[in-house]
Amino acid sequence: MIDRVQASLFLDEPVGNVPQVSPSRAKALGSKGIYSVRDLLEHYPRRYIDLSSVVTVEGSRIGQSCTICGTIHEMKLKKPRYNLQLVEISLTDATGLLMITCFRQPWLMKSFQVGDRVAVAGKVEFNYGFKRMTNPFIEKVGEGPVRGKIIPVHPACAKVSAVFMLRFVQEALRETCGCEDPLPLELRLRYRMPSRSCALQAVHGPRTLQEAQEARRRLAFEEVFLLELFLMLRRAREVADLQAVRHRVDGPAVAALREALPFALTDEQEGVLGEIFQEMAAPRVANHLLLGDVGTGKTVVAAFALAAAVDSGGQALFMAPTEVLASQHFASIGPLLQAAGVASGLLTARTAPEERARLLEGFSSGEIPVLIGTHALLEPDVRCPNLTLAVIDEQQRFGVGQREKLLAKGEAPDALYLTATPIPRTLALTFFGDMTLSYLHSRPRGTAPRTTTVLQRSQRGRAYDVALERVKAGEQVFIVCPLIGCSAEERDKRAGADEEEAAHPQVTIEGEEDYQGDNLVAAEAEAQFLQSHVFADYRVELLHGRMKGEEKAQVMERFRSGESQVLVSTTIIEVGVDVPAATVMIVEDADRFGLSQLHQLRGRVGRGGLPSHVFLVSASKKPEALSRLKAMEATDDGFQLADFDLSLRREGDILGNRQSGASALKLVNVTRDRAMIEAAHKDARALLAADPDLSLPEHRFLAREVEMFGRREKKAEEEKDAHHSRRS
Repeated sequence: MIDRVQASLFLDEPVGNVPQVSPSRAKALGSKGIYSVRDLLEHYPRRYIDLSSVVTVEGSRIGQSCTICGTIHEMKLKKPRYNLQLVEISLTDATGLLMITCFRQPWLMKSFQVGDRVAVAGKVEFNYGFKRMTNPFIEKVGEGPVRGKIIPVHPACAKVSAVFMLRFVQEALRETCGCEDPLPLELRLRYRMPSRSCALQAVHGPRTLQEAQEARRRLAFEEVFLLELFLMLRRAREVADLQAVRHRVDGPAVAALREALPFALTDEQEGVLGEIFQEMAAPRVANHLLLGDVGTGKTVVAAFALAAAVDSGGQALFMAPTEVLASQHFASIGPLLQAAGVASGLLTARTAPEERARLLEGFSSGEIPVLIGTHALLEPDVRCPNLTLAVIDEQQRFGVGQREKLLAKGEAPDALYLTATPIPRTLALTFFGDMTLSYLHSRPRGTAPRTTTVLQRSQRGRAYDVALERVKAGEQVFIVCPLIGCSAEERDKRAGADEEEAAHPQVTIEGEEDYQGDNLVAAEAEAQFLQSHVFADYRVELLHGRMKGEEKAQVMERFRSGESQVLVSTTIIEVGVDVPAATVMIVEDADRFGLSQLHQLRGRVGRGGLPSHVFLVSASKKPEALSRLKAMEATDDGFQLADFDLSLRREGDILGNRQSGASALKLVNVTRDRAMIEAAHKDARALLAADPDLSLPEHRFLAREVEMFGRREKKAEEEKDAHHSRRS
């Protein structure tokens, strides 16, 4: 534990005020996002070295991480290239020799010298006749600021090594005041958690690993508890002075829509619709998120919400992130609404001026009560005299400011958000704590079977055989490629050039070392190859985000109508493409995508009642990559895949983009900490029910912490909105 002296620093002071932090190092810390004392104290160790469980060089096992203590026998600074320096250290103990290579750390030559006894922690490898470690953590044993046998290892940055980072953190702990505990005493007693001050000292300088784990548990609970309070308070303030519309949910348009449906809603769809109607009919502004797996019928449920808005004398906007998706919604919802006596229109950036003027006039007059569109709905000339419902599809693809701009077109409209990205409940509670949630897990009964097969690149001929057989039977094929037709470097430069490519970002999982330049399959070259060698008697089309809007629309129309049989595409078809005759999909270099994205892609086939086949082709030999793809073979349940994906990746990769509160969660693991998240969500609701604005004296410091949290989130959301605006 850290010895306390007279405190002289406050949490929100600049990090440069911490003893030993020079101006140049303060600047280096800023590049890591560490600007204040608070940021420094929340720069938690990524792991710990337990010197009580040291192994010898001889006893270390190849391929495993361990800690070894020894004496430096020799040190050399080498420059294999003009821009690369490395330090090579020979470490000996009574049992043998360990070679250590540290890249781009020339300062080690000054920090250590021959004869020093050090502890090194890292992964042991065997090369050129010796056991080796590359870039391990190195610390002098029995020297420096570390006391005890547990050494915390903090993430380092340029000009600030892990050792110096630890020294700065310890100085901050010694000098800090203002560490009052924001958590109510009742919660700390109930969960047997230490105070914030004790937890910070223990997480940065534990006496035992168990003490470190208990400190992390307490600080993780605080993170998610503050996040939940922030989201709930923000929502309460947004609707505090709003007069909510109590929608009529049993009106004639809803009844007519039910009659017009060519099928009956499933029990699960009826249950979800009841939950949405309950929120819309309540005397408060609804803020509801519908999470539905691919093909579970979210759109038809949303159509009933639109009809309820019209039955209540209101209007509705339905915004989607891409023209393809907006057009698809209009094609599917429009006829149903028309059969129910509800007029609707489609507004995108490509809408002709005359048609745009007609739609805007009809919408402003109330003649057209439902408008479906893209970002074009955000334009100032889209006026809504009586907006009571806003539906936002794939809501995580929009910035907070964009969503608020749409809702601001009405006095107090209900909000219904849709997402086809399967998000586990704990993750949804963490990032959407201010919303009520509904889930659609099951595809409607009678849906045709869909099989998924993983193939090595050398086996892709099997996929072509099945695809050709299905095309001969009158069915259609998707071929999905990770690249358009340029190098990875050029692709990155152009990534923000198109609205639809921005809405469907590619997710890289594997390291670039698996692929050399043009080894990745590019859509342009693949389309030419397939047209010449595989589908010579049929029409192969190409679709990608750098094509002009009119050209993309024409390609999709020819594919929908059956004029073309094979569509080679990038991930632009991930959502919003509904071609009933498409029964085969081949995804090239499938290991380049996340599981949730692959699940979205395969949802494009099997939508017309015919059995479908999905082939995931990969050149990777990595066991972890192949195990991920095998999970796609094992289940067709998107939520099971999302749980598995979440255990391997970051929350932001599952959600698609950064969400509110993501920057604050440094310790919470939404897979491991499920019970904690559920408890924090419940406790936050209970606290606000008793003290809605945190005005009680015992919540004074908690209110201040939530306010500070909000300031950080506002800055992060502004950065995200600016990013969305550039890419839209």
